[in-house]
Amino acid sequence: MQPKMKRNIQRTIAQICLILASVFFIIPFLWMVSTSLKPITQVFTFPPEWIPNPFQWSNYVDATQYIPFFTYLKNTTLITVLSTLGVILSCPLVAYSFAKLEWKGRNVMFAITIAVMMIPMQVTMIPLFLLFNKIGWVGTPLPLIVPAFFGVPFSIFLMRQFFMGLPDTLRDAAKIDGASEFRIYWQIMLPLAKPAVLAIGLFQFMNVWTDFIGPLLYLTDETQYTLSLGLQQFQSQKGTEWGLMMAVSTMMTLPIIILFFFMQRTFIQGITFSGIK
Repeated sequence: MQPKMKRNIQRTIAQICLILASVFFIIPFLWMVSTSLKPITQVFTFPPEWIPNPFQWSNYVDATQYIPFFTYLKNTTLITVLSTLGVILSCPLVAYSFAKLEWKGRNVMFAITIAVMMIPMQVTMIPLFLLFNKIGWVGTPLPLIVPAFFGVPFSIFLMRQFFMGLPDTLRDAAKIDGASEFRIYWQIMLPLAKPAVLAIGLFQFMNVWTDFIGPLLYLTDETQYTLSLGLQQFQSQKGTEWGLMMAVSTMMTLPIIILFFFMQRTFIQGITFSGIK
């Protein structure tokens, strides 16, 4: 067998395996969308009916009326956008100092940053709550936004690995031209790290958009609830209305799918590339 033919066969087998694996991930989403368009009488029919008959589009309208959906959507969007902005501003700057700057205690501080990643959230949950309660932030969205402006360990680690793959000759040449360290970071290094920056931004967006524990701990006013809390509230009030609950779930999931669809190429580059072409 010729090497080219062998590579084509291996590539075809790999693609078939990936397609089969993707089916297991997409079936629950398709079932959620299908259920969101069904009348209640078709939800538990056997054998299952994948195509609703008829399509009950009113489920989406009714779902937004049972809970203040657009208020929750506004709250979720505000918290998610500000938190993502905080990560994009803080993590690359910290990571650049770990990767390119020489300062006393750098390796120790980076080791501590990595160690923080190993601490389960359940361990820090109570101390953080007591801290935010002491400064009067409980009952406001500040505990969900402000910490992001001080960095996220995983995002710092990811950005550091990317910056370490960038050649030092770029930084040296800029220094010879008289550029300051911050200007080197802002105008040279950061634009080259755009794929990694967008990757950590997407990670943060997904984590905050779907976060349930954080809003449950810190938000006490119902007018400040996020979509995740609203979905739980809807389930407790209208648990048997599966079509309506799946409609809310679909509307909550759709923004993440759309965002990933348009950013998937850059996202994959940020994860896999560790330098410049």
